Amino acid sequence: MESQKLSHLDSQNNPSMVDVSGKSVTYRTATAQSIVVLPTEVLQHLVDGELQSKKGSVFQTAIIAGIMAAKKTGDLIPLCHPLGMDNCKVTIKLSASNEVVIECTASISAKTGIEMEALVGASIAALTVYDMCKAMSHDIVVKETKLIAKTGGKRDFKRA
Repeated sequence: MESQKLSHLDSQNNPSMVDVSGKSVTYRTATAQSIVVLPTEVLQHLVDGELQSKKGSVFQTAIIAGIMAAKKTGDLIPLCHPLGMDNCKVTIKLSASNEVVIECTASISAKTGIEMEALVGASIAALTVYDMCKAMSHDIVVKETKLIAKTGGKRDFKRA
């Protein structure tokens, strides 16, 4: 098996931005997902469409926050290349098991991938749901954030 090394460390193990100058521009997409588990009483307010806060509608606000965060990923993650995305879409739905499922899909034509933008967008949308619902309960869990799929670059990825 080929030896793997961390991409953001140089030969002396110092932090280093990845040099993408020799890479070709390709079309790249990434989709990430975050899951939020809400207590039954909070979830019921969402299902009934009653949950509005002083900040606005929970899901619509979380969608905007996720897109805004994805756009700022290069400012938030050290050594991450600042990217001008071609598109970013955040969707939020309730699963059959009554979890809030947030997906962020980002795309770009660039020399480097866009999965960090998708992961940041999904994460911040999930934290926004938490922030807007915490007045009703602090028993909210951001259960997981994961990459679902990515295309472009060296290799594609799709979670089974």
